[in-house]
Amino acid sequence: MFSFSRNSRNILSNWWWTIDKVLLVSITLIILIGIFLNFSSSPAVAQRIGYGSFHFVKRQLLFIPIAYGLMVFISMQRLKNIRRIAIVGYIIALILLALTLFMGYETKGASRWIRLPGFSLQPSEFIKPTFAVVAAWLFDGQIKDKDFPGNIISTILYMITVSLLILQPDIGMTIVVTLIWGFQLFLSGLSLTLIFGLGIAFVLMAAVAYFSFDHVHDRVQQFLSSDGELSFQVRKSLEAFENGSIFGKGPGEGVVKLHIPDAHTDFIFAVAGEEFGIILCLIIVALFATIVIHSLFVSMKENNMFILLAAGAISASFGLQAIINIASTIHLMPTKGMTLPFISYGGSSLLATAFGMGMLLAITRKNVNAEDKDDF
Repeated sequence: MFSFSRNSRNILSNWWWTIDKVLLVSITLIILIGIFLNFSSSPAVAQRIGYGSFHFVKRQLLFIPIAYGLMVFISMQRLKNIRRIAIVGYIIALILLALTLFMGYETKGASRWIRLPGFSLQPSEFIKPTFAVVAAWLFDGQIKDKDFPGNIISTILYMITVSLLILQPDIGMTIVVTLIWGFQLFLSGLSLTLIFGLGIAFVLMAAVAYFSFDHVHDRVQQFLSSDGELSFQVRKSLEAFENGSIFGKGPGEGVVKLHIPDAHTDFIFAVAGEEFGIILCLIIVALFATIVIHSLFVSMKENNMFILLAAGAISASFGLQAIINIASTIHLMPTKGMTLPFISYGGSSLLATAFGMGMLLAITRKNVNAEDKDDF
């Protein structure tokens, strides 16, 4: 008979008693909030472009159980299997990323998607978690064995990855990957001189992007403009938060979704602010912060540099994406078409985020990774 007792040796029972409940509950709550907000934001968008009212809701509800199942399955794996999955996943994502330059279709001036039967895939979404784990393994290998060229290999992979991202172009994802890789370099014991040099290189990259890509230049200029010259979407987004105030106008009562084309994706946080007020917005921020901070605390308790580097990078990329989305919605930074993890509509984003969170849950499981510390 199946049992969830601590003494049971079945896979599900072992998973349940070793998984980090704080992370699992926080992730589940964000997913549930995402379902709720998609019901509120997407019907108006679907009707405006000629689809049925619940077109996006149905598609999101189709992907959510698949994504959640994927997350649970990945979270059941041992540490050595997570490394292997990440390496294979990174290679596949890198190949697909290269294929977008030849087979991808263009949206808003960038070729980031590959059409599949009934589904569009954005390979760059899968680059973030897989590259984070692969880089963590390489840095950890260099620390354990000074003759292992982990830092050099990681640098080469980083340069290949960001080159493909820039060619799409996807400057926002390039920034995220760069910051996460730099974060891992810092944790692995990089010298302050090299950190300073990388900081200068990052500023130079930002300047090149500003002068080389029209959409980057335009978004920065709009961000620096006065209130009367704000972009239409940002202006409507700020109006939504003003209308929502503390408690919101109520479910379905908001009007921002009637005007903003990306109300169900990039600006879904504005829908939350207008219809449910600052209360729900603060709950969302608190949940993201809980995942990032708790992951860092748990990983720091482990006497394992790979766990610290991998868990820190995955949770940081998760939080950084949320910060970029929220900050651009409330006009704290230039707009960057980046989804709010687990909340915005999007199959690729949902599956990739679930994949990353599954690896995070596996890496932070209690007492099951000790024997795998030095195994490939």
